[in-house]
Amino acid sequence: MTPTDLRARVLYRDQLVVIIDKPAGLPVHAGPRGGPNLELYLDALRFGYKEQPSLAHRLDRDTSGCLVLGRNRRGLARLGRMFAGGRVEKVYWAVTDGIPDAPDGRVDAPLAKHTPGRGWKMVVDPAGQAAVTDWRVLGQADGRAWIECRPRTGRTHQIRVHMAHLGCPLVGDPVYAHGVGDAFADEMRGRLGSMLLHARAITLPLHPDVPPVTATAPVPPHMRAGLQGVGMDGAAEDAFARRQRAEALAAAEASPADDEADDRLKSRRHRGLQRGPARRDDGGRNDGGRGGFGGR
Repeated sequence: MTPTDLRARVLYRDQLVVIIDKPAGLPVHAGPRGGPNLELYLDALRFGYKEQPSLAHRLDRDTSGCLVLGRNRRGLARLGRMFAGGRVEKVYWAVTDGIPDAPDGRVDAPLAKHTPGRGWKMVVDPAGQAAVTDWRVLGQADGRAWIECRPRTGRTHQIRVHMAHLGCPLVGDPVYAHGVGDAFADEMRGRLGSMLLHARAITLPLHPDVPPVTATAPVPPHMRAGLQGVGMDGAAEDAFARRQRAEALAAAEASPADDEADDRLKSRRHRGLQRGPARRDDGGRNDGGRGGFGGR
């Protein structure tokens, strides 16, 4: 991946956050065996800031789509509160082996980490952490389904485990579709091909007095055939993808670099003009006293 490639995957950018379309197969962090990972390329997303952005959450190596990064401490702190408070709306598209018995539903099944001797995996466990996923069927054919998932919690491998628990594991899942531990995942990837799970969209209520920010990631090439096979309009999606990619690349290359110093100065001036009680956010947590988010 080149810097230009990564900048072309920017879906949204402002003074607090950058949202990118992460490719499948690229881990966000370095693993124990090293190798390419997203953090090696984040310098390409500074856009004039002194520091490179940092991950606000994670996507699995085999999952593509919307990934949010904070551009500074203000952005990361705000994103942290939104994710922790369940105020981030996430939409995933998946193709499953098997079709649910109902058109929609909810999986409410706690999850815990299990180490079966080699590797590890997440399992449904009444003593685990609360995990909730809402889902609905968008299309189906030949024993497979196109599922929209909206996770209400953010547990590791949550959608993958919950869909398998429903009896409809994700196509290509190297761990949960075949009951093996993570130690065998690389071997299974070679046999199965790419897992069909895509972080389609994400919505962030970044500012209290403007509409939430929503980013949508085009369907990646490795999922196109699978989704078309269960009902997705391929022509419409391809048109959207071409338009989105062209706009993203043009914006990344044509926009001037952001001025981090000016951004801090404007923020200080705005806070200096505020009077009266400090703004409260996220269940009454006081932001104004720390000078973090009294103004934008």
